[in-house]
Amino acid sequence: MTPDRSSSVDNYEKVLVALRRVIRATDLHSKRLSKNAGLTAPQLLIMRSIRDLGEVTIGTIAEKVSLSQATVTTILDRLEHRKLVYRVRSTRDKRKVHAHLTDEGAEILARAPNPLQEDFIKKFQSLQEWEQTMILASLQRVANMMDADDIDASPVLDVGPVLREDGWKETAQ
Repeated sequence: MTPDRSSSVDNYEKVLVALRRVIRATDLHSKRLSKNAGLTAPQLLIMRSIRDLGEVTIGTIAEKVSLSQATVTTILDRLEHRKLVYRVRSTRDKRKVHAHLTDEGAEILARAPNPLQEDFIKKFQSLQEWEQTMILASLQRVANMMDADDIDASPVLDVGPVLREDGWKETAQ
């Protein structure tokens, strides 16, 4: 018995449409966040970490948001330039630098919508364990099929420029 070709075509098209919807939802949320709060998702997560953790080091922030210390430092540079955060060297250990929110940063953070992944996490955690495992396995397989196994990614849902291996930005069409 030969497989029904129309069924497999429909299925792969449905998968591609579902992937596009996920990408589009992430893009729309990022645009809404940028418009409403003037922040990117990683900036919002870093500012929330600073608020939630109090006097916090860059390394601790990086660990909390699953980004490299270099990336967190770059984002903090931008936030500091906008006067949303400030950094202070520790008086007890001069090697450590602590990040703090400014009053303006706290105000913007209070008005900002929840990061997309927070809503996702709540819904995902409400699923039964077998459903969570099935989704994880399926998405890992899709990532593999798209040759994305070696792409470094954090759990921050954000759309932005993609850096190629040579460091140049690729723009999405």
